[in-house]
Amino acid sequence: MRYCFLLQVKPELLDEYKERHTAVWPDMLRALQQAGWERYSLFARPDGLIVGFTEAEDLDAAQHAMAATEANTRWQNEMRRYFTSLDGQAPGGTMVLLEPIFNLDDQLAAADDRDPASSVKGDTHS
Repeated sequence: MRYCFLLQVKPELLDEYKERHTAVWPDMLRALQQAGWERYSLFARPDGLIVGFTEAEDLDAAQHAMAATEANTRWQNEMRRYFTSLDGQAPGGTMVLLEPIFNLDDQLAAADDRDPASSVKGDTHS
């Protein structure tokens, strides 16, 4: 499953937040991987809006597995100061999950399933 989420970093701390993510602790990286966070990425807007993406078999289980790690406890304690609330949501780095509405790969697979004779993936006609 793919998940996209929002976080809000205090704009005045965005540069520092980005710097902290240039070399995340190795034990934190391993914990994320072992907990089931796959293809995890963060993107930042200049006003501090953070868009995150990850894949996980079960996001709740991956989050609970991370919450149980010592690396995550240390990381969250250090990162807490960067976050502010997002549209009235609780402050402190609370993720707001976004609803998925379109995925090209899923749509192509569905189109191929409906019409196996079509060459949707290789079609170069406009």
